[in-house]
Amino acid sequence: MSEFENTINDFHQDKPKRDAKEWFSKLIQEEQYVGDLYSTNYEQAKVLVHDTYREKVGGIPSLCFLIASRVNTKEDIDFKREDSSIILLRVMDSTAIPQDREVEKVRVQTAQRVTGITEKNWDDKDFMDEKTRSVFGYAGISCRIVGTFFLEENEKKKLGLKFGTDLSNFYSNMALKVYKPKGDSLRTLVNYIDPKNLEDHKAEFGNAEAVKLGKVRYASTNRLHQGIDDVPTYIYPADLLSQKSALFGMTRTGKSNTTKIIAKSVYELRHPKNLPENKPLPIGQIIFDPNGEYANENTQDASSGEENPTALKNIWELHCKEPDAVKRLIERSKNVVIYGLHPHSSDILGQERMIMKLNFYDYNMLENGKSIVNIALDGQEAQYFRNFKQVELHKPIKENFDLEEEFFEELKRFYRRTLAYFALLKKAGLEPPKAFKPKMKFDATKFLFSTDLRTAMSKVEIKDKRKEGLIKAAAESLGKENANWDSLPAAFEGLFYFLETDAGTAYNINYIKKSKTGQSFADSDFERILEMFKYSKGSNLIGKINEQHDPNSKADYADEIYQHLLEGKLVIVDQSSGNEMLNKASAERIMNKIFKGNQEVFRKGNRPKDILVYIEEAHNLLPSGKDLDTSDIWVRTAKEGAKYKIGLVYATQEVSSIQKNILRNTANWFISHLNNTDETKELTKYYDFIDFEPSIRRAQDKGFLRVKTLSSPFIVPMQIDKFEINTL
Repeated sequence: MSEFENTINDFHQDKPKRDAKEWFSKLIQEEQYVGDLYSTNYEQAKVLVHDTYREKVGGIPSLCFLIASRVNTKEDIDFKREDSSIILLRVMDSTAIPQDREVEKVRVQTAQRVTGITEKNWDDKDFMDEKTRSVFGYAGISCRIVGTFFLEENEKKKLGLKFGTDLSNFYSNMALKVYKPKGDSLRTLVNYIDPKNLEDHKAEFGNAEAVKLGKVRYASTNRLHQGIDDVPTYIYPADLLSQKSALFGMTRTGKSNTTKIIAKSVYELRHPKNLPENKPLPIGQIIFDPNGEYANENTQDASSGEENPTALKNIWELHCKEPDAVKRLIERSKNVVIYGLHPHSSDILGQERMIMKLNFYDYNMLENGKSIVNIALDGQEAQYFRNFKQVELHKPIKENFDLEEEFFEELKRFYRRTLAYFALLKKAGLEPPKAFKPKMKFDATKFLFSTDLRTAMSKVEIKDKRKEGLIKAAAESLGKENANWDSLPAAFEGLFYFLETDAGTAYNINYIKKSKTGQSFADSDFERILEMFKYSKGSNLIGKINEQHDPNSKADYADEIYQHLLEGKLVIVDQSSGNEMLNKASAERIMNKIFKGNQEVFRKGNRPKDILVYIEEAHNLLPSGKDLDTSDIWVRTAKEGAKYKIGLVYATQEVSSIQKNILRNTANWFISHLNNTDETKELTKYYDFIDFEPSIRRAQDKGFLRVKTLSSPFIVPMQIDKFEINTL
């Protein structure tokens, strides 16, 4: 072999050693030395530190990261050696060392000597010599072993950093130097993600982009000279897709700001910075906004002046360079849509929100409308309320009947039942459409109520003359060609009283004899609707849904919202006004549409579009922590949403209020301040949040979070960035 070939061979053989040296030189900062590891097991390590080195590195706060290693970066490094690794530690507390009892005794004695001398401290040179002070400066620190960083060759024979969440081995008498990482070293460690996860993101979404989330922060007492305040932390938005994410914290501790940062990171996937490596990825996002803080400008987020460009609804401005006002509105409509029950004072021409109302008289909305009516009656114990809530308004399907006359008889019953239901809505105060006719080939109200019936009603005689008058007036009203909304409520009340009379019983018996199907005139559902006209309380309660009704609405907003999400838009549902119970029902209905829509795509063998759902004040929408109903749409989304490409981001201050099935399926955790042990104890069941429990209860700093994401192998404490829209 020639000398040149030998040189080339030596170069290739030494390259892994040089690469390993380069890697470890980045991570191990000798000037950040703090002490030596003197005791360890598979879970914990003890470090001997000295005050001199504590001061040199800016202090060692509780829960900060340390690294321990035997690697000498001045020498060539064989990455395959067992000790060519770095152990990641998290500082937990102080721990005793053998000299502590004697040291404490001397300190007490010295403190006694200085007691009363206000201008002197017991560690001054007049009371403690330099050698003693140096010896007494040693202390023990107890650390949690977070895991091990090591190097590994990929298929291209290139060295890359790997992390294992445990300690594979240790030697009792092997010394390791301990360092407090900062700057680029700390940045590499806290933002580590397994290369396989990046490959998965790229394969699944065509995008593996990281977005800045905040910066490392260890404690409430955040002293800037510690060298960590400028270390950025990142999030991979793809971690949120098809996953469950939790934001827990007290009010005013940064949950909403974090939600905005997350939503912004996902939104920006449509404008990747690293083209052509990452392709544009517009993700449909929907935020259920109970306080209107995402749909509207609000003072808590205002930057300056009266306008607030940092409002989440203005996120479309991030990449809009178009100066023309009309074209800007078009750009907005392509990216952000706001829904609400009512217009808002902040709405301006061309940027109004979509009014989120239904036409309860629309046959296409019957089942949806009836479900909302049922919710308005929740909590009512009277039997007639219970009966009415059981009524179903399913239109009969011809294919389900053997005989055509049976189908038409059932269709007639359906329209009779429906007309009575509509009359009940009218009595409750819901404005009907001006031109309404039953949707069948016989467009006459009198067709639904035969001449025989109306004749029997007009001849009735009973002791209660008020009821008799109602019955006879009803006979006239039900004989009209078309529905007369003003008279129909009283007409159905009169019909109810008629069916209770002897004449009504006789009519019903005769009707059964003539009927080809052997059924009575008034089926059970029709009777249940009619009974509601007897009591004013029923219609008064139903009147609560009036704010969700629009007689001119021609579409279901749930269908519209789902279509917007399929187009990759950000949809904000402003629920700051309206009845809380009905808002909850509306959210569930929208969620059902999203779930069933994506489920249908999945069942046909296609990949559903990714959709991310945000729930603020989640304890108001999600089922109770004690509720074990797994059929609930939110629980189903939590359990099955991943395969249907539905992600869920839920925010609340009550960890214990969230159903266990949802918590167990949560992959991303963003935790700020919680003020009681009931909530923090619940949190300690997951990952290693037990380490952070005291800090979570104490530190009330806004935006100070402990974050664990799907791609991150360990929890990182950080200060979340303030949400802003910096337009281009």
